[in-house]
Amino acid sequence: MTTFLDGEVADPERFAVLFDAHDEEIRRYIGRRLDPDVAEDLAAETFLIAFRRRDSFDAAKGGIRPWLYGVATKLIGRHRRAELRRYRALARSGPPVDDDGHDQRVVDQVAARVTVQNLSAALAGLSRGERDVVLLVAYGELTYDEVAAALGVAYGTVASRLSRARTKLRDALGVEV
Repeated sequence: MTTFLDGEVADPERFAVLFDAHDEEIRRYIGRRLDPDVAEDLAAETFLIAFRRRDSFDAAKGGIRPWLYGVATKLIGRHRRAELRRYRALARSGPPVDDDGHDQRVVDQVAARVTVQNLSAALAGLSRGERDVVLLVAYGELTYDEVAAALGVAYGTVASRLSRARTKLRDALGVEV
């Protein structure tokens, strides 16, 4: 893992290293939250915003990953309606068709469709803050401290949002989360 000090992020040449180290991860996170078709554009916008604000990076508030996930999550917030429409559509129709042409067994497809539909409906039922926390932990694999830094909230807020979200997801899905 590449670490950066405040001054190193401000250096445009070091920033290129940051981009190389985290672009794919941020793009994947955005693609999971929204549509994979917009992920590349929003990831590029995430890094453009981060580059423009690189002088404001404060390593004392958290690392690079939470900072980048915070920028990406705020951009996703601007596309929140699209995210909710995606979850609601997936809840109605199931996962997108596999374009890779891989033969999958019918049972696997049906199981995946039901799982995606149920999970999408459950995610759509969470508040914005709860959904952000759940997906930063699940998709971004961030710690509570990193989620707090990414969203600019207290650690306790992360813990309480995640607890409420788990309860709602458990109730909606009928499984332990």
